[in-house]
Amino acid sequence: MGSIGWILLSLLAVTVWAFATSPSAAGAWLALERRRAGLRPRTASIPGFTLPYLEGGRGEPLLLVHGFGGDKDNFTRIAPFLTHRFRVIAVDLPGFGAASRDDTASYDIASQVERLYRFAAQLGLTRFHLGGNSMGGFIAARYAASYPREVRSLWLLDAAGCEGAFDTAALRSYEQDGKTVLLVRTRAEFDVLLATAMHRPPWLPRALRQALALRAIADRPLHERILREIGAGSPSLDAVYPSIEAPTLIVWGREDRILNPAVAARMQALIPASQCVLLDGIGHMPMVECPRRAAADLIAFIDAADKGRADG
Repeated sequence: MGSIGWILLSLLAVTVWAFATSPSAAGAWLALERRRAGLRPRTASIPGFTLPYLEGGRGEPLLLVHGFGGDKDNFTRIAPFLTHRFRVIAVDLPGFGAASRDDTASYDIASQVERLYRFAAQLGLTRFHLGGNSMGGFIAARYAASYPREVRSLWLLDAAGCEGAFDTAALRSYEQDGKTVLLVRTRAEFDVLLATAMHRPPWLPRALRQALALRAIADRPLHERILREIGAGSPSLDAVYPSIEAPTLIVWGREDRILNPAVAARMQALIPASQCVLLDGIGHMPMVECPRRAAADLIAFIDAADKGRADG
């Protein structure tokens, strides 16, 4: 190959690398994943906030709520296994993802529940299935207790909210010295977060990892305040769980290092119509780590609950 050929090849390589690490590449990859999942981007507005969300599928509505530091795309990989049965709706909570932020607002669990209620009302959801991961499970469980007539079933994925859930090395360190893997300062710390949150993290394109890391770094001051509000201003739900009327599926990865899997049994004992599934070899995010299995368990649980209602 002549010198001109090598120059052209080098320029091509640089161009490909630049695109592969650019924000536009991250956006393109997300758009492809959403399209494959049958999800379309939408936007809703509630007082004080703009909330992007993803929607796809047909059937009974299933509203999904992400965890701390996450976003609506935490449910993109599981969506293809759900959209044949449900109208899947995954929303960015205020202060997270692409939702708007207000540095003067409160982001404790009760405040986020009321915002989620307004979001559901904006979409005309009056009776729906509700699921949440981690902080999103904390919000979903409190929502089910506060608005029992709206929640047809409850799906708690490694959910915060139960006494003892924060008893892990990742969160004990925060109580001791204010440091936690959940609050990211550098790209390297973001990689540590992914490795901690999931037992076997899936492959992510370089551009997407970089975009997510930069967002986490930029959000650190606000998210540090939100984490304090959740810890200090959002009491556990142990006294609230017995009032939840919706059939509830509790799912927990046995390898969760963010929240303590041992509390799953306590949660099941406190929530009346509940069932618990513990997943071997899975960490804090079952909907990402084992989407097919997690979706199948949910559908089987709801089918059984519906049959029980019909027989009753």
